[in-house]
Amino acid sequence: MRVLVAMSGGVDSSVVAGLLKSQGHDVIGVTMKLWEGPNGEMPETGCCTAADSEDARKVAAKLDIPYYVLDYTSSFSENVIDNFIDMYSKGLTPNPCVECNRSVKFDHFIDQAKKLNCEKVATGHYAKIIDNNGSKELHKADYEEKDQSYVLHMLTSEKLELIEFPLGTISKPEVRQIAASLDLKTAFKKDSQDICFVGNNDYRNFVSSRMNFSSTGAIVDKNENELGSHNGIHEFTVGQRKGIPGGQGEPKYVTKIDVENNKVYIGTKKDLTTKKFLIEDVSFVDEVITNKISIQTRYNSSDIPCKINKIDDNVYEVELVQATLGVAPGQFGVIYQNTKLVGGGRISTKILEDVNE
Repeated sequence: MRVLVAMSGGVDSSVVAGLLKSQGHDVIGVTMKLWEGPNGEMPETGCCTAADSEDARKVAAKLDIPYYVLDYTSSFSENVIDNFIDMYSKGLTPNPCVECNRSVKFDHFIDQAKKLNCEKVATGHYAKIIDNNGSKELHKADYEEKDQSYVLHMLTSEKLELIEFPLGTISKPEVRQIAASLDLKTAFKKDSQDICFVGNNDYRNFVSSRMNFSSTGAIVDKNENELGSHNGIHEFTVGQRKGIPGGQGEPKYVTKIDVENNKVYIGTKKDLTTKKFLIEDVSFVDEVITNKISIQTRYNSSDIPCKINKIDDNVYEVELVQATLGVAPGQFGVIYQNTKLVGGGRISTKILEDVNE
């Protein structure tokens, strides 16, 4: 089988290429150039850097497989970066990894695989695809500590037919051992924790340098008492504790962002607690499943048992069995049935106001 392997320059995708090559598959390595510096070069910090591309090239050479770097900076800028800035300008908390997977990576990888006569696209994501009577299901990785199914919830069963996740049953320590046994230079390379296009992980400076947030606004409590001021709503996200006034007594958190009136609301942990909210732009991997389900409200959060009820086209009300903290509009609510990923959608700004009454 001919397989296109998405190579980021990290240990995970390197091992995927090595495993598939050792299994006798015809492997082609591809790196996406998604972000560039002012002179068109690949960035030096974050992930998807020039050094990462060079690491991927060296791994491909070691494995003796063809390797290409493909330029998708325009698509990434339009679908991910512009969306990232727009979301913060609206008081939302974006997840650029989900947006990149949904709008850029997998569609382009699948398209490129077809051009290269590849039957499958393989990536280093920690997730598992299971065939259930001819229908592809997406499940959490066996090594749940690194599970990445949350950022893949937009993949349909049709797309899963064309995708492989070889690391779904392997732990991270095992992956590093495999890389070392194959003498790959990425074996002990650190995982990147940065947003790939944000230098030093300073998203506030990145956003403010690209939009005019010069107008200040008020920081208020739920009774509209003014407690301080801010220099732009993009500096705050729901659930944030650091950098807000009123820290005496009970800890204070950002509970709501009012874009229209340029206000940031803060309150106690109780004020941040939510039991009902809406998710919109909802998609399901295959069939709509509503029985015995749970939801993650942010990446790597615990699953919370819930019920969902359709409100409108692609809009669902979520009712949690137990209340949780920091349900942030703009993040994604991803639905599971045990380990099986059912679907997900973006958490709406229309969080039900009466749930704490």
